Amino acid sequence: MQKRKIDFSCGADVTSSVIGGKWKLQILFRLMDKTIRFNEFRRLIPEITQRMLTLQLRELEEDGIVHREIYHQIPPKVEYSLTDLGESLIPLVRAMCDWGDINKNTIINNRTITKHTKEPSQL
Repeated sequence: MQKRKIDFSCGADVTSSVIGGKWKLQILFRLMDKTIRFNEFRRLIPEITQRMLTLQLRELEEDGIVHREIYHQIPPKVEYSLTDLGESLIPLVRAMCDWGDINKNTIINNRTITKHTKEPSQL
């Protein structure tokens, strides 16, 4: 397994290390209200590969953000939920969602303008 960062320059660095990347926020967003089984994540986030989902969930579990409950039955059942530490991220995730909802059209517009004003060689 890849060695993960343990030396941080500031609190924001810690936070971005825990929730950064393309998938972790989406995983946390879906866990805010309920416990989720692995295959349900696959349905909720169809773009994520099984390997990447497994890796992201393991990292969140390693950081103490997500709890994995294994039920020894046939077929095996695994559920994921937020720990107390993970639940402490809910206000941050909600604030990020709110900011995104408020500013989505502006960001899309800015990206569209930037894309159309650059020379093709700059894209």
